[in-house]
Amino acid sequence: MSYRIGLVGKPSVGKSTFFNAATMNDVPEGAYPFTTIDPSVGEAYVRVECAAPEFDQSCTPETGFCRGGVRFVPTKLVDVAGLIPGAHEGHGLGNQFLTDLNETDVLVHVVDFSGTTDAEGEPTEGHDPREDIDFLETELDMWYLEILEKGIEKFENRYAGEEADVEVELAEQMSAFRTNKDEIKRLILRLDIGFDPAAWDEADREALAREIRVETKPMVIAANKMDTPEARANYGTITDDPDYDHLTIVPASAHAEKALKRADEQGAIEYRAGDAGFEIRDEVSDEQEAGLERIGEFVEEFDGTGVQRALEAALFEELDAIAVFPGSANGEPEDGKFMRDCFVLPEGSTTEDFAYFLHSDIGEGLLHGIDCRSGRQIGADHELAHRDVVEILSTN
Repeated sequence: MSYRIGLVGKPSVGKSTFFNAATMNDVPEGAYPFTTIDPSVGEAYVRVECAAPEFDQSCTPETGFCRGGVRFVPTKLVDVAGLIPGAHEGHGLGNQFLTDLNETDVLVHVVDFSGTTDAEGEPTEGHDPREDIDFLETELDMWYLEILEKGIEKFENRYAGEEADVEVELAEQMSAFRTNKDEIKRLILRLDIGFDPAAWDEADREALAREIRVETKPMVIAANKMDTPEARANYGTITDDPDYDHLTIVPASAHAEKALKRADEQGAIEYRAGDAGFEIRDEVSDEQEAGLERIGEFVEEFDGTGVQRALEAALFEELDAIAVFPGSANGEPEDGKFMRDCFVLPEGSTTEDFAYFLHSDIGEGLLHGIDCRSGRQIGADHELAHRDVVEILSTN
């Protein structure tokens, strides 16, 4: 569980419902501000097609689970405390929000696309969801800008005659965002603003702060409450707006996902999280049947409830992460447990990276890996691909 997905959004948009639907935890829900005060951390899952059938085997998961040929791989989901405009200035739970947010790798911003909650999370009608998308991006940009300005000031106040590269100073100042001098340099070159901060105007500094934020805190928009006509109308308008082309927007209904999982647990339906359909397998009341019929129309239209899709877009599209199975090149392992793990790793991970991920001792004693599909030996610097099945041979 190497990644942490941050779940963010203003109060009362269904963020806690989304969290509960994804994790089946029971954190408080309610249509009032700051239902969530402290961040809740739960285990959610992303789907990966199981590789075991390719080896004529059944997997025996020890992490996550497998259902109908789909492996559900655990990841951490963090329900971050409620956000309101002015968080970067300390309003609401601002400072705590930003601290908690920085512990995450990628964000899912839950937005009420029905437009029935205002900027403060209070009930209203006709609110434009674009305002919510804009305010979170602005809050994050201003937060980054404040820290960037400190780095610029430090660079400009260095000792007379002291040689320094601005990208080095800024990377050190913003190291908490997991950036580095090479990334900062690349972004400065992309903006074509030069390497002398004294020549940067306010717009240049804001643009650089935004670029660093986009690179280090990628974001998916979960367009929640899409099972309402108002949300569908807003979704059409926003996805047609070129100002939002830079964002991945996933239509979602957290309420529908939670209802389907509950019904599956109770045996009323057969439902696998993320699927675009389900099967009623027990008698239900007329009211339940009507509710399930409405949900069924929604998931068929949007290819699922969107909860799984948003999480997977965050990891596999925004972060370009890959899933790797530890395998056995000689068939079934001695303990009889086949393909018991599946891990999510950064894009570009090598055989050596995977070995160290499994255990530092394994990495230190690495001899080579074996691609279990082809039986081919792969070196330490071999770059792994999504759904690779790899055996690590080590002296330790």
